[in-house]
Amino acid sequence: MTSTARAGRTAPVRRTAAALGVTVLLTAALSACGDSAADDKHPDHRSFALHGHTLTIDSDDSALEIVAAGSNKAGTVEVTRWFKGKVVVGGDPKVTWSMKDDRLALRMRCSGFIADCSARHRIEVPRGIAVKVEDGDGSVRARGFTDALGIRTHDGSVHVTDSTGPLELHSDDGSVRAEVSSPRVRATTHDGSVRLELGAVPDLVEATSADGSVTLALPRATYRVTTRTGDGAVDVSVPRSDSSRHVVSARTADGKVTVRTAN
Repeated sequence: MTSTARAGRTAPVRRTAAALGVTVLLTAALSACGDSAADDKHPDHRSFALHGHTLTIDSDDSALEIVAAGSNKAGTVEVTRWFKGKVVVGGDPKVTWSMKDDRLALRMRCSGFIADCSARHRIEVPRGIAVKVEDGDGSVRARGFTDALGIRTHDGSVHVTDSTGPLELHSDDGSVRAEVSSPRVRATTHDGSVRLELGAVPDLVEATSADGSVTLALPRATYRVTTRTGDGAVDVSVPRSDSSRHVVSARTADGKVTVRTAN
């Protein structure tokens, strides 16, 4: 047998071995993924000065917990950050935070052939401050607000509790929930359910979903109710009057609409 013949036979074997090596490497890397911000036992903390009466939170990729904290020093926003991440093939993962013109920017850089990162922020806001939230990818939870609160997330759920200020809640892809006593609530989602439970008789409630159920639980009162669904049942059990000052709109393109008295 010539050396040329031997080389011809062994080349495929070497290529197969190399392919197996890459497969093993990728398998090991993927099995190591699954980092969660909850695993960060040593979160970072920082205080930011707030000069006006409105805080804008601008986050690209993080779960957010936003709390109205009366114990905060006036004019100071307290932020706690949990982060875990790894990039097997690519640059090192990185998180940053900054405040400019009362706009808190939270950024995460995590890119590569195999990348797995997770971030979570808890933001404590002084009472008496209105808050606007713009979140690219992540769930948003908020509680305790007496002033206006607006939340918009591209991909993630929204959940607000224990608040009495007016609310504007929106998710492109995720459920929207609220258990509040706000006088005015507007809640919309393109893909997910909307569930609102009001602890005080509201002046206005507007709840809309493009694909999901809409459920409103309201205190006992008489309401001017408008409902619409493209594909689903409608169940309205609250007292109704076209002359009521309490206006309720519940609409969905695909799902059930329920407007009932809260238990």
